[in-house]
Amino acid sequence: MMTSLITETVGGESYQYVPLGEYVVRAPGVCDGRPTFKYTRIEITGTLERLAAGETLDEIVVGYRGRVPREAVIEATLLITRQFVQTLPQLELA
Repeated sequence: MMTSLITETVGGESYQYVPLGEYVVRAPGVCDGRPTFKYTRIEITGTLERLAAGETLDEIVVGYRGRVPREAVIEATLLITRQFVQTLPQLELA
């Protein structure tokens, strides 16, 4: 699914991104286009690594000091999970 590039003005600056969800985007020129939380330079991979290391969702949200809401972390987790499942090879069961 290809989504169009969106341009907004944020803090007087032009901000371009391709939405991957409501909170997760790919922005040219931001973190080399890797998925980040919208309007931040916070890559979702770091958040997922924190979850994998055992931090709770609430600890992560508090750590971001209001820059990344709980719903954004949940969305990032769901996006990655869905992408992973879609790329798995189909197994033939006998």
